[in-house]
Amino acid sequence: MSSSKKTTKTKGSKGSKGSGKGKKAKTKAEQPEAVTAAAPEAPVAKDGKLSGLDAAAKVLAEAGEPLSAKAITDRMIANGLWKTEGKTPAATIYSAMFREIKVKGDASRFAKADKGKFTVAK
Repeated sequence: MSSSKKTTKTKGSKGSKGSGKGKKAKTKAEQPEAVTAAAPEAPVAKDGKLSGLDAAAKVLAEAGEPLSAKAITDRMIANGLWKTEGKTPAATIYSAMFREIKVKGDASRFAKADKGKFTVAK
């Protein structure tokens, strides 16, 4: 009987699939810098509707009081500012406003007023 030796191929070793070369991680100096330009005032889409965040900012400014994402989206849709076929528009707007607050910080148009409520940032 002949003895056979079982060998294991590791990633990048000769005979393995691919070239064995992985993508090189970009260093800080090579990564593109984020563009921080001020957004224009409430850009209107081709169909005359505002974006979800622009419509939410308008509703909150007109309300003058903190509102929940559900109340904001109800007013946006009722006033014809925004149109969606999504099943959870309040969750979409909540997430978008929360993300803007997190990303833009003090430059955000929104602020958390209370649990689940947003207001216009001052």
